[in-house]
Amino acid sequence: MTERADFLVELGTEELPPKALPALSAAFRDGLVARLAEARLGHGDVEAFATPRRLALKVRRLETRQADQAVALRGPPMRVARVDGAWTRAAEKFAASAGVDCDALVEQEEAKGSYVYAHKTETGAAAATLLPGLVESALAALPVPRRMRWGAAEAEFVRPVHWLVMLLGPDVVACSMYGIEAGRHTRGHRFMAPTPIELAGPDDYPGRLEDEGYVVPCFETRRTRIRDQAETAAAEHGERLVLDPALLDEVTALVEWPVPVVGAFEERFLALPEEVLIATLQDHQRYFPLRRADGRLAPRFITISNLESASPEVIRHGNERVVRPRLADAAFFWAQDRKAPLAEREALLDNVVFQEKLGSTGARSRRVAALAVQMAERLGEDPAAVRRAARLAKCDLVTAMVGEFPELQGTMGRYYALADGEDPDIAAAIEAQYLPRFAGDRLPATRTGQLLALADKLDTVAGIFAIGQRPTGNRDPFGVRRAALGILRILVECELDLDMPALVAQAAAAQPVPGGDAGEIVEFLLDRLRGYYVDGGAPVIVGLDVFNAVQARQPASLVDFHQRLVAVLEFTRLDAATALAAANKRIANILRQAEGGVSGAVDRGLLREPAEQALDSQVRELAAEVTPLVTARRYREALERLATLRPAVDRFFDDVLVMDPDPDLRANRLALLASLQGLFMGIADVSRIGSTGG
Repeated sequence: MTERADFLVELGTEELPPKALPALSAAFRDGLVARLAEARLGHGDVEAFATPRRLALKVRRLETRQADQAVALRGPPMRVARVDGAWTRAAEKFAASAGVDCDALVEQEEAKGSYVYAHKTETGAAAATLLPGLVESALAALPVPRRMRWGAAEAEFVRPVHWLVMLLGPDVVACSMYGIEAGRHTRGHRFMAPTPIELAGPDDYPGRLEDEGYVVPCFETRRTRIRDQAETAAAEHGERLVLDPALLDEVTALVEWPVPVVGAFEERFLALPEEVLIATLQDHQRYFPLRRADGRLAPRFITISNLESASPEVIRHGNERVVRPRLADAAFFWAQDRKAPLAEREALLDNVVFQEKLGSTGARSRRVAALAVQMAERLGEDPAAVRRAARLAKCDLVTAMVGEFPELQGTMGRYYALADGEDPDIAAAIEAQYLPRFAGDRLPATRTGQLLALADKLDTVAGIFAIGQRPTGNRDPFGVRRAALGILRILVECELDLDMPALVAQAAAAQPVPGGDAGEIVEFLLDRLRGYYVDGGAPVIVGLDVFNAVQARQPASLVDFHQRLVAVLEFTRLDAATALAAANKRIANILRQAEGGVSGAVDRGLLREPAEQALDSQVRELAAEVTPLVTARRYREALERLATLRPAVDRFFDDVLVMDPDPDLRANRLALLASLQGLFMGIADVSRIGSTGG
């Protein structure tokens, strides 16, 4: 039985980038697990640990040696290896390279002839000799955008490395990495436990690090502790935590020994918009805001200290002293910005560059306004409200508050518009123009906001395509993919029944840079639409075959596209669907291969067979029923009626020779099939159902 032992590796560094810490830890774990598999070293569970000053992994029950492996090595062809019953020089050289005698070579027949083989057993290597290379390879593959050097060393890592622990059972794995010799001494908290901690083996980790070193090495354990501590501290004041998961992750990555500290600020700052308070506390200071029982913000916050102080009031006063000027600045910006109406700032937008080739933000606002107004008119909405919202939409970009808090653009525009006495619908649209900000985010709630957000995103996508900066690979500096998904979601989920290609063409034509290809943009949007419906995110998830069946009809309105998708999806669940899809595929192939194409109506006088007469009669009858249903977009009902064709279609193909030698009969039967196909094609190309092709 193969011996096993726990393995521990810990890399101690200067403070790692907090927002990247979870990803670095996960990549280190996944990278080492993959390399252990490649090295044929079995193991049990793998625990990952990550703090600001360390990345560590603990591998349970790691095999201490690779298993021996039987290897078959192919040599030269037999006719070259043995001549007249004697081994040739080529065979001797092959045997020597394989480490066997010539007499151990065996003949093996293959498709291309007979070859000699050497069979041998390779002894597995000791894990201790393999682990340094596996660990170093996993660390080198971490997703670090920029590595650094320190001192005179040539080694590169995301931060300078100060210690390295590598233990296999009780033994140190001898190696050097980043200029540091591996050992068994870890380090605790920088200030609370400066003395190195000697580990007898992996089992000491992480217990002794926490008990003696004042470090909670497990990221998830530390995260849970921070949340629980903060919620308890908030409850002691009769308040509740405003918990942002991203902030919780970042704070977890900033501390090793979390200690909550409750701070306060003056009540007068509560007169500020709560988004300003939250941005100041949360985004700028990494504090957790608190809410009172009635839902209003409280004049308190919780910060997480990285040490247990003998004088916690000093830490509290220090944090209060830091946040007070920030809040005072925000109050000053709030007062100053409201001295001038938002509308007066519109002229200033002509001095703000949106993009060098695409002109100013002012010019962009006018393009967006024109597009939004035309969409409103097509939908029968009030164009005046949309025009006003579009002209004010970017004005908060030149306010002092947004200059200090860029993440509040749109939000501050709403507050300033309301303060100026603008219609609440217009004010709400100013904030809604940026929605959805990310996948799964909420959509604009009002029609004015929906039209403004749609026009804004169409202009962004058209402009970036016009200057040749469409996204490639992982690069998307202008957020075009996000904007494209926003366009699709607004059109579909807000049920804006508009001609999408026409909107794209209008947005492309309005750009100051000539040569924008509207067709290329439409294809880009359709690619995103395919992912939206097939991969998830849409109101329904469909197979690629269903999507392709509808896309073949190229509906201009995405509302219409969605209605067809839902209908075809329900059609696929009918008993007749598979047979009718196969029949339509057969019909499409027949019509495609017909010489001279298919033209003319069906001549009922040429229908000789009962099966073709019955099919023609049913097609004519259904055409009268289905056509008005399709016109009314009652696609599900139309497909349910068409499903009744299955018996007649099956009987037709069983009893009738379509490609009859008589050219008149053949042409008439092809016309009948074309009329049958046309009934389905009015909704979707059902011949694509069951196929994953494009």
